[in-house]
This record gives sequence, structure tokens and C-alpha cells, in this order.
Amino acid sequence: MEHLTSHMERLEWRRDKVQELTSRGHRQREIASMLQIGLGSVNRDLTHIRQKAKENIRKYIDERLPEEYEKCLVGLNSIVKEAWSISQQTQDRREKIQALSLAKDCYAMKLELLTNATVVDDAIRFVSGHSKPTTSITWETGTSTYTKKSNNTTIKETQETETAYSYIRVR
Repeated sequence: MEHLTSHMERLEWRRDKVQELTSRGHRQREIASMLQIGLGSVNRDLTHIRQKAKENIRKYIDERLPEEYEKCLVGLNSIVKEAWSISQQTQDRREKIQALSLAKDCYAMKLELLTNATVVDDAIRFVSGHSKPTTSITWETGTSTYTKKSNNTTIKETQETETAYSYIRVR
């Protein structure tokens, strides 16, 4: 067990070094030479690093982004409410102008967030659609249609049949 742990620790250390050296602009051959490992190992490490980065982005977009987006809107609404309250209560014209300016800035930020909502929604839909392969099988009287959707490909087959049946599975 210790051997496995130490192997995994060495692998993680090497991947961290490969990522560090790549970020510094070194080419794969240079990294292989510096770390005294094969070019194939560097290539596999970079593939693993890219895959992990994709998973992290998908997880962030799917889980955190909607929450952060909502928090921004709620926070901006609170600031606008307080700014209007201050502008109504103060007698100082300078303070009133500053409060109204803050409210105006918040409205602009809200408009920008709401305008970009479609971008956020598209990103969430994209991640959700690409993280769960769907298989849908439908049989109708006289026709059989089989549709399989997997990340970037859609396959359809149609055959003659006499059975009516519908099945949908989401993994």
C-alpha cells in the first residue's frame, strides 16, 4: 500500500512539475529532458492535466456559477435599495449625488448580468448536455427508431417492426 501511495505521490509531483514547466513556456521535449522522463510520459501528463481542467470547468459552470450569479443579483439589489434609502434621507446634496451614482452603477451592472444571462444559461446547458450521455430508443408500429446521443455524435437507425415500445435512459 505504501508503494502505491508513494507512486501516486511521485506521479502527482511529476504532473505538477510538467504543468509548471509548461506554464513557463517549455516545450514537451525540454520538459522530458529536464525531468529525465520519456516524451510519452510528458504527453500523457499533459493529457491528464487538460482532462482534469475540463472537469473542473464543467463542475464550476454546473455547480458554482448559477449560485454566484444569483448572489451577485441579490447583492446588487440590496445595494440599490440602500443607495435609494440614503438618497432619500440625506440633506447633503453631495451625499445624495453619490448615493444616486452608486444606484446608477448597480443598475448598469445588473443590466450587464441580465444581458449576459443567456451566455451563462448556454454554458450551463452545454455542460449539462455534454456530461450525461443519453440513449433513447423508440419503437412504433411499423417502424423502429434507435437514437444514441453521446457527447458529440448522434446515431440514428430505422427498421421495420410490429411492436410499440418506448425506452429512455439517462446516465
